[in-house]
Amino acid sequence: MARANSPPSKPPDPATVNPTVQSMVEREIKLSVDDHFRLPKLPGIPLPRRLLTSTYYDTAQYDLAHAGITLRHRVERGKQAWQLKLPLMKDRQEIEIVDRQSIPPTIFRDLLFLPLGQRELVQVATLRVWRAGIRVRIDHVPVAEVTLDHVSVMKDGAALQRFRELEIEQVNGKKSSLPDLERQLRQAGACDHDGRPKLFRALSLVTSDPEPLPASDAPALAHVRWALARHTQWLVTHDPGARLGREPESLHQMRVATRQLRALLRTAKPLLIPEWADSLRDELRWLGRLLGPARDLDVQLAYFRKESTSLDARDRRPLSSFIAQLEGQRINAQEVLLNELKSARYLDLVRRLQQAAHDLTTVESTRTLRNLAKQEYTKLRHAIRQAGRAPNGATIHEVRIKTKRARYAAELAGSTVGKPATRFINKARAVQDVLGMHQDALQAETYIRTFLKHSTSTRAAFVAGRMVERQRRRREKARKKMQRLFRSLLKRGEKAWEKD
Repeated sequence: MARANSPPSKPPDPATVNPTVQSMVEREIKLSVDDHFRLPKLPGIPLPRRLLTSTYYDTAQYDLAHAGITLRHRVERGKQAWQLKLPLMKDRQEIEIVDRQSIPPTIFRDLLFLPLGQRELVQVATLRVWRAGIRVRIDHVPVAEVTLDHVSVMKDGAALQRFRELEIEQVNGKKSSLPDLERQLRQAGACDHDGRPKLFRALSLVTSDPEPLPASDAPALAHVRWALARHTQWLVTHDPGARLGREPESLHQMRVATRQLRALLRTAKPLLIPEWADSLRDELRWLGRLLGPARDLDVQLAYFRKESTSLDARDRRPLSSFIAQLEGQRINAQEVLLNELKSARYLDLVRRLQQAAHDLTTVESTRTLRNLAKQEYTKLRHAIRQAGRAPNGATIHEVRIKTKRARYAAELAGSTVGKPATRFINKARAVQDVLGMHQDALQAETYIRTFLKHSTSTRAAFVAGRMVERQRRRREKARKKMQRLFRSLLKRGEKAWEKD
């Protein structure tokens, strides 16, 4: 058996995307109900009653569950499928393979090798669910499925535990109908759910952080250690989704975790052995650069796909060719990413991060978290003032980087400073959004001009010109907001870090 936090010494080959793998984002609201609850009358079509038998797999220590991941083998009317659910912020990504084999598919083991390590997958629970409900339609359009589940936790053919759950699952891209449905169901007797998946309830597992946030008066190193563990776990949790490459949010969150870890080590450097901290930051910089190209392409693809819907058919064709070119680049970036994520260098970085969370290499220091956050804010303030009223693209990007660093440092010190830090963090997010829009527009124009160099179509040149003009308008829109946001951010910073 490997240690609980150690990745395997040699990962398997990366999972390849094949047609039998189905992926979707699961957006749902869970509610609790008692034995007397009955579904109210809702507009729509009744769903046929279904029997679902699911056998869940995990390690003996429930490593997947603690990472917010579930793996199950589901049987329904003879159909057998393996389903893997990965966290996506407030949603979950469900990956399914229709397969009758009795052991978890190799592709799932490959995706999960980082959170699993060398530990074996074993059966941890079998749940039998009778499901009924209604597909809700509004203006003849399906918006959600409301289902009432009768769950039995089985062992040796006998039910050890029974409970009921109510779910509202979105079936199209709009969430606006879900709150109204939730309100109607609460009026009928439904109440708050604790948010745990059925498996957690069956095994009496909790979803809280394995280690609580240190008290506000705890030593600075305690907060640093806690943050290191939290961001490292976030990186590991989103590793499987980034490997699969079906949902951009997984890669985005993995990149965010990487940046937060770098910023944390930068901010806490006065508390740490410099050589040790710098070495780890260098490796995180390597990982960030590795994740960057694929993430940047995800952002551009989402933008141009949305833009294409506003064009007429003849203008959409050349833009579709441009999008197809970006998609090809994204496939290539994914191949590079997968090769590096199975490398010894990446595994060693994860091992070092996990070890650092438990055994920091520190020096004696009287610096407080507030001191450290103020130091990053001071650098941001200087950058904003140096930028002036008409900063160029490079200067704006520099301010964006320093805003992120100041925000991450504020998040580290947040529990010790209180509301002033929270207000600064919220304002920093708003600044990041605007500066990010400016940077995305610059990158989009670069991609467009590169595409235009290899196109001889007059229509493509016309559409490219329209797209370039839109990027300039995006930048102008961002610039109009910058100075006001900068002033507001500095005001929040003064209250958080300058006043005693």
